Amino acid sequence: MPAIDHDQILHARWLIAEATTAPLENHALVVKNGLIAAILPSADANTQYPDLPATSLSSHALLPGLINTHTHIGMSYFRGLADDLALMEWLNQHIWPAEKKWVSHEFVRDASLFAMAEMIRAGTTTFNDMYFFLQATAEAAEISGMRAHIGMTIMEFPTAWAQNADEYFARGMEFFEQYKHHPRITPTFAPHAPYTVSDDSFIKIKEIADKHDIKINLHLHETQDEVDQSLKQFNKRPIRRLHDLGFISDRLIAIHMTALDAEDFAILAETRPAIVHCPESNMKLASGACPVEQLHSLGLTVALGTDSVASNNNLDMLSEMRAATLLAKLSSRNPQVLPAAATLQLATLNGAKALGMDKIIGSLAVGKAADCIAINLDAIETLPLYHPVSQLVYAAGRDQITDVWVAGKQLLKHGKLTTLDEIELKERARYWQQKIMVKSHSTVA
Repeated sequence: MPAIDHDQILHARWLIAEATTAPLENHALVVKNGLIAAILPSADANTQYPDLPATSLSSHALLPGLINTHTHIGMSYFRGLADDLALMEWLNQHIWPAEKKWVSHEFVRDASLFAMAEMIRAGTTTFNDMYFFLQATAEAAEISGMRAHIGMTIMEFPTAWAQNADEYFARGMEFFEQYKHHPRITPTFAPHAPYTVSDDSFIKIKEIADKHDIKINLHLHETQDEVDQSLKQFNKRPIRRLHDLGFISDRLIAIHMTALDAEDFAILAETRPAIVHCPESNMKLASGACPVEQLHSLGLTVALGTDSVASNNNLDMLSEMRAATLLAKLSSRNPQVLPAAATLQLATLNGAKALGMDKIIGSLAVGKAADCIAINLDAIETLPLYHPVSQLVYAAGRDQITDVWVAGKQLLKHGKLTTLDEIELKERARYWQQKIMVKSHSTVA
């Protein structure tokens, strides 16, 4: 393969190859053909690779790109539309009606580009999405250069995307065939939740996923109300219902997981799904707290996601890490639970493991993709600096992220987007805001 134009050497003050290993001081990352070719002391890098251009990050930490393991980025224009509500009121009275009115291919493409700009600026290189109009999100990912897992949503009731379960499956499999070999875009299944998907659909999803080796995303045990509703309808908790269907396995990515009892933990220990913790969204909707420490004690992979900006209200994984560790300490009343390095692991290598991508991304190692970010730690907010990883989790802000690369291609350079037009993105956001506001006001009138 011929050399490509982003082959380079990245010199960093601190190189954090993996969250739970000690930072390497004054080391360099050598990038060739989109992959990490070497990690070595900066003093040796220029000598061994004299023909490669070099970038000096003398006050920065260089670390793996952050992985946002649960998003609905097509909802980005609904940020702030309805706040301070419980989940089902928020969904039924505000979000689902807005989606029915506004969601389209154009809307999702524009909103996805807007969300990707926010994620890149906040150091996210890979995201795992669940929404409608999948091709629109994929088109945006191709433009932005991000790495995307895009979920084939399945529900039983009509939306702007499909009218019934058969149509959801047909559209989803059409998307799968279109993108199954794409180098950066990975189709997944995304049944919405136990209360919106039938037993027959869950069984069908499992059969197709097993045949084609597809990951499955599912909102599961998001609230106590969900559990109570399942007990009333099926006389089973959701996890027990799905386990009896043979649905829960290491193929599953179970999202939220706030309301768990002893039987749930026993099933999880046996079936070993990955878990995605969304602390800020869960706190804002008062949904509950994911018991991260207990899940870790079972040897389960726990990753981190923001959820949508309609419920969060941001796509900031640094903020999400801080919320995750503080919530874990508060919930357990133990300050040693989920320390800084383990929290960074949730947002990097654990996210990669949840997505089945840990041989490619999630840490900086020779042979892996050069998905990495640089964050300037020489700022008022992160000085004095004793422990770089602690400062990343407890003190740093997303405005300190200066550079972002995916497969060696730079998506953010000195704080400026390189693949997306910030001015155009803001104009489109204002355009959609005006449309939504005018319709909302006329409806009220």
